[in-house]
Parts: sequence; C-alpha cells; structure tokens
Amino acid sequence: MGDDTWDGLFPRAFHRAFFFPSFNVKDLHTVDDGILRHLYRTVDGGEWDLLIAHFLGVDHCGHKHGPDHPEMAKKLSQMDEMLRSLVDHLENDTLLLVAGDHGMTGTGDHGGDSEEELDAALFVYSKAPLFQDLPPEEPETVPQVNLVPTLALLLGVPVPYSNIGEVMADLFGSEGDAASSLHAQLAAYNINARQVNRFLHSYAEAAQDLPAEKLQHLQRLFRTIAEEHERLSAQAASPVLPQMEALRNRFQQYLREARAVCAESWARFHPGCMVAGCALLTSSCLLCYVASKVASRMDFSCRHFFLYPLLWGGVGVALLGLAHFCRGARADFIVLSAWGAAASQLGFFWHCWTTRPPTSHAAALCPPFEGLSLKLRLWAGPGAELPLGILLLRCSAMLSDSFVVAEGRVLPFLLVSLVLLEALRLQWKGRLDGSLLCWQLLATVGAVVVCARLSGLFQKCREETPACQSSPILGPLSSVQDPRAKNLYYGLCLVVLASVAWGTRRWLRHYGNLNSPCALVLFVRWGFPLLALGIAGYWAITSGAEEALIKLHAWVQLALEVFPRGIFSLVMAGLLLVFWKPVTVFVEGSQAPPIVSPSSEALIPQLYRRMQESLKSRLEETEDGSRAAVAAYGLGSVYSAALLISLTLLGFLLMTLHAERLSLAFLLLFVEAFALLWMHTCARALSSSAHTDPFVVPWEALVAWALAAGQFFYATGHQPVFPAIHWNAAFVGFQQGHATNLLPALLVGANTFASQILLAG
Repeated sequence: MGDDTWDGLFPRAFHRAFFFPSFNVKDLHTVDDGILRHLYRTVDGGEWDLLIAHFLGVDHCGHKHGPDHPEMAKKLSQMDEMLRSLVDHLENDTLLLVAGDHGMTGTGDHGGDSEEELDAALFVYSKAPLFQDLPPEEPETVPQVNLVPTLALLLGVPVPYSNIGEVMADLFGSEGDAASSLHAQLAAYNINARQVNRFLHSYAEAAQDLPAEKLQHLQRLFRTIAEEHERLSAQAASPVLPQMEALRNRFQQYLREARAVCAESWARFHPGCMVAGCALLTSSCLLCYVASKVASRMDFSCRHFFLYPLLWGGVGVALLGLAHFCRGARADFIVLSAWGAAASQLGFFWHCWTTRPPTSHAAALCPPFEGLSLKLRLWAGPGAELPLGILLLRCSAMLSDSFVVAEGRVLPFLLVSLVLLEALRLQWKGRLDGSLLCWQLLATVGAVVVCARLSGLFQKCREETPACQSSPILGPLSSVQDPRAKNLYYGLCLVVLASVAWGTRRWLRHYGNLNSPCALVLFVRWGFPLLALGIAGYWAITSGAEEALIKLHAWVQLALEVFPRGIFSLVMAGLLLVFWKPVTVFVEGSQAPPIVSPSSEALIPQLYRRMQESLKSRLEETEDGSRAAVAAYGLGSVYSAALLISLTLLGFLLMTLHAERLSLAFLLLFVEAFALLWMHTCARALSSSAHTDPFVVPWEALVAWALAAGQFFYATGHQPVFPAIHWNAAFVGFQQGHATNLLPALLVGANTFASQILLAG
C-alpha cells in the first residue's frame, strides 16, 4: 500500500494492494492519508505474510520545503503517531522493520553519494525478544543489500539469485541458549554463502570481468568454511562455542569479501574506451572546424568524401586489431569502431590540409584567402586563436575532476576572460579611439562582467563540496517564512515579468515592428501583458501559505492547473503565429518624396542600405514628375523581430517551469545575451575592413555564446547530477499527475536545459 511504484515494478504480484499516485512531489498527504485509511484494518485482519506500507510525505516535504520547514515537523509527528498506534496492533510473532531507502541533504534532495544522502535509519521491533545480548553502544551499520537475504530467509522463500548481501545474524537467534542461537545463525549463513558462491561462479563464466586471483581466493575460502560447517553439523556432541563463533566470523568474512570484489569490478573505469571516445570527440570537433573554414568552397569528389575516409578507417581498425591479436587481448568492438571513425575523420582532414582549391572556386573566395589551401587558410586567418584557445581549454578541462565539480564557477571566469581579452585586443590594434562606439563597447563589457558575477548567486552546490552553501534563492517562495521577505521577493519577480514584456515591446516599437496590423503584432500588444499577468497570478497562488488557503483548497487546486495551462496555450498560440506569418514589416506607399531623418536612417543595416541604393537607380518617374516613394517600417529588424518574439514566449514558458525567484536569473540571462550581441556589433564595426564578410560570425561570438549557455545552466539552479533535477517542473499545470511519461519528460527537459534552449535561438 502507498507508493504506486510497486505496482509498476511488480504488477499483479500482491494479494491485495492499495496504491496511490506518488510522482507529484508537491503532494504531501495523498499517499500517507491513503495508507492510514487501510493500514490498521489490514494489520488486524491477519490475511498477510508480508505487508509493505510505503509512506512518501516526509520525502515529498523535503523536496518541496526542505528538512527545516514547519511542514516537516508536522509530517514527522504524523509518522511518530502512526508508529505508536501500529505497535499496539502487532502480534507477538510479527516483525516490524522501519527503514528509509535514502537520506536527505540540507535542501531536501537525494540521489548523490554524500553521507547524508546514503545513510538512513533502520528500526527493527518485535514484541518477542530478538537480541540475546545488550545492544551495542554505537548503532550497527547495515548495508541495504543485507535486507534482501534476511527478509527472504525469514519469509521462507529462496534468496534472489543475484544477491550479494549478508544476512542479519541477530534476527536468526532462537529463544534457547547461546548454542541454539549460533546453530540457527550458522544455518542461515550457510544458505546465504552457498547462494553467493553459486552466483559468483555463474557470473564469472558469463562476464569474465572478475579478477581471477580474487575469485580463486573466494572459492578456496568458501570450500574451507563449507567443509568446516559440515564437520560441525555432523558432530554428535555439541560443538564448542568458540569454534562456532569462529566459523560465523569466517562466513561473514567470505560474504563481505565477495561483495567488495563485485562492487570493485562493477564500479571500475575502462581507460581504453575513454581514450577512444576522447579521440572520436576530438576528431569530430576538428572536422567541424575544417568544414566551417573551407569545406564548402573546395571541390570534393565521391572518392574524396567516401573512399579515402573509409580507407583510413579500415587501416586504423586493422592496425588496432592486429595489435590486440599480437598481445593476446580480446578486442572490443566499440573501441575498434571509435578508433576507426576517428581515423577516417583524420584522413579526411589530411586530404583537406594538402588540397588546393581549384581556380573556379578560388575566384569566388574573398581576398586575402584566394587560392589558398586549408593549411595556408588556417594560418592566414588570424583572430581565432584566442576564442579557440579558450574553447580548447574548456574542453580539455573536462578531463579534470576538479573542473567538473567547479564547472559552474569556471565557465563565468572563461566568459569574462574572453570578453576582456577581446576588448584589450582592439586596444592593442588602436581601434578604441574614444568614440561613442568605443564607450558602448566598454559598457557592454562591463554589463557582461556584472551579469557573470551576479549569476553566482543562483548556483546550487554539489555533494563533493561540503563547505559550499547552496543559494537560498533556489527554493520556492512558499519556503520563505518571513512575510516581509516573501513580499519583497514576489515584488522583484513581478518587476522581472514587467521588464521582459515591456523591454520586448519597447524594442519592437523602436524599430517599427509594431506598426503592422497583422495577428502577430496584435498578439505582442495584448498577449505579452496577459502572459505576465497569468504567471504573476500563478506565482501568487504557489507562494501562499497552505494554512491560509485551506478553506479554498478546491479552488486553489483548480487554479494551479488553469493558470499554467492557460500560459502554455498562449505560448503555443504565439509560436504558431510566428511560424505562420513571422514578418512584421509595415509597408506604406506615397507619391511624395520620403522624409528620412538621421535617426531612422541609422536603423537600416548596411545590407539593406546597399539594396536600397541599387534599386533607386531603377525607379521610374511618374507622369507628374515626382518619384514613387515607399516607406517600410521594421525592415531593418525583419528577422530579429520574429526571433525576439519567439525567445520572449519561450522565456515566459521556461520561467513558469522554474521556482519564482529564479526569474531573476532569467533576467540576467536576457541582459547578458543582449550585451554580448551589442558588444559583437560594436567590435565588428570597430575592426571592420573592406574584406569583412557580413554573413560570417566570428569565433569570439560563437565561443562567448556557448560559454554563456553553460554558465546559465548552473545559474538556474542546475547541476549535472541526479539530485539537482527539478522534478517539480513535471507537475506545473498537472497536479494530478500524467497518464504517460512523455509530457513530464518534456517539461523536466525544458526546465533542465532552459539556458541552452533560449541561447540556441
């Protein structure tokens, strides 16, 4: 009874079951209250051999509020009262085990490898005496795998085949003297050891990854203790207690060594596979870089594309296979495939390195790269060394465990270093001449530095850094106890919503994209404020105290589904409008000559200015001698307007899936992204030359954008570990759960990769 996960794992395996939906971590009472309605009546009925009651309120309370919230005290009091009442219903031959399957961090999460997550309490109780001696002063540490053989033997069923646990000897003592208890314990240990030995023998034949010398040692140890147990069991007289205790200790030694050997074998790394994977990743990145440089402008035949790479790959696989054969080692198919793919990519790269473009294609190249091979073009194109060096440093640092743990702090450092070095590079070239453009560049650099610094306020700590304290801003507003602080945070969240909606509309109005009467413009005018109001209302309900809304529980549950679903519907409607008619340009015709002010002329990018100049010469005068004039509003931002509208809609959606105060991190993301784009525009204008291709994005912008995406993965409260996954996102708008796993997977995935989704646009 309780957690419906049991039904999914063991369908139709129970004589009687009372399951309740358990995946909604915001629901503290449904599972627990459902168990309490059936628990005592079922216990008194006696029609059971094993009864499982899986409570979830404490676990869900930790996820929702944390371990120090007043709601946790209420749930613990409820569990204490349940145990007091349950003990009174137990018979003398009933064994009660109360255990937790995991612990809890200071933020209520679990799933990592810290001590507070791995350790959990185990309480064993029976009205009949269990222990012959007084309990030890320090509680005994029992691995969770030991519960498997213990419960199996107590229930009289076979121990599961793949078990490597050890029986809990104290539960197999009899009510007689010490010798009788030892006999019962040795019998349990004998069954346990034989089952483990049978598993090791079968596993070693199938997998062949257990160390041979350790396996032989375990087999010798098992034969010795098995013979000793048979000898003691065959003695007519009662064996001496010291001999029985020594045999019990040897059983324990065998079982613990067997578990250690298996754990060591199953948790080891495979350096060959790791090196092969790194080689394949490196060659793939190198191939992408080559393709971005000259691959599209070189003449490649089918032979160059397929024959030569396949030949290189085949040679690589043959040489590696021959090396394994000479050493007498078994070749791994995955490793051979990875090395073969890497060799084929390196062969393609070598061909590009030594090939010179044909004259027909070389003529199409922009100077000074005309007619250069890849080798010369790579050296002839300065300026990419710095961003590519930082990108290489970021990739190679993934081999360092310290970087993996501290990646959330390293990425902002690399981003700030890149933008500062780019500004210094312009200074060294004499491009910073004190003009307005230079001051705008320096202002955007300062904005990036400030945003990178402030993003550290929203990072979550990993269990490998016990001295680190996770930001209190990551939790939901409902966990804030001070009403004044809660109101202040809520006000800041409203400011974020208003800023995003107003900023987008202000930008579109400034560039003339709100003059069109199309449906998309109407949606921006009215849909954005409506989205902001809907999110604000949803946050107001989720941040309210449960005690204050207890009388409106039904209405609150309805609002918790209506508000998010309305937000989802509006966002989908807006995105469909963008895909349907993304152009927000308003064209106005006139016979009078157009009046162009300097401010409006500056809004037209250079590309459209050139197009306008080329088309002016083709205009014909009308009959009255005047020239036809056309005014186009929003032409200069025809592409960026649709992109900005889409990103704003996605931003509203992703903010809804996160905790309320993380909207401040999203505001930093938008500000930093705008600063990076403006900085790139200023730097491009300051360093432009006659041969600058307006359609080529420099590596500085690409690397900075990629670093920003990784930075805000951490700045939105995420870590690449299971305890940091925001499972609450799966139930935004779906309080009663889901029929399938597809929609919750999409919601959790969108929550996790929010920064990558936004910055990928």
